[in-house]
Amino acid sequence: MTEDIVARVLRQWEKVHPGLDTAPMAVIGRLNRCSALLQQATDAPLAGEGLNRAEFDILGTLRRMGREMTPGQLARETFASGAAVTKRLRALEERGLVSRRADDRDRRVAHLSLTEAGRELIDRLIPQQLGYEQSLLAGLDEDRRAELTRILAELLVVLEGRLGGLQP
Repeated sequence: MTEDIVARVLRQWEKVHPGLDTAPMAVIGRLNRCSALLQQATDAPLAGEGLNRAEFDILGTLRRMGREMTPGQLARETFASGAAVTKRLRALEERGLVSRRADDRDRRVAHLSLTEAGRELIDRLIPQQLGYEQSLLAGLDEDRRAELTRILAELLVVLEGRLGGLQP
């Protein structure tokens, strides 16, 4: 198996600081590197539609939830800050993909939903995006993907339990 960049970093730390426990770096460093590479890769096909992954996630959230949502609800569902969601929604509204309706009782509250164009776009893109993501994982057989899914799910539960309260 070819050595990854994190293995090289770990070796370098061992040289300059022998005995340093780099086990956490072996996991977190690889997760961070995979995350960065996947972010770049999964944004690529969306760019052709003038979207980034964060905007795609908002469209997908509105589609899968199947109801109007407030910006705060979208922020929680997409793990983004309120300011980031507001910026993304503005761009999606300008493109006619999302519509905004003021609350009947409190005009400060906005209810957001997909427009027909937004629904058509996400319905067309989601199968393409999933196919592309499947191709990114093609180097792992089905059993290894299932094992990785299980391990990452366990890690996510642990992290959400420890760090979930830190999320906005």
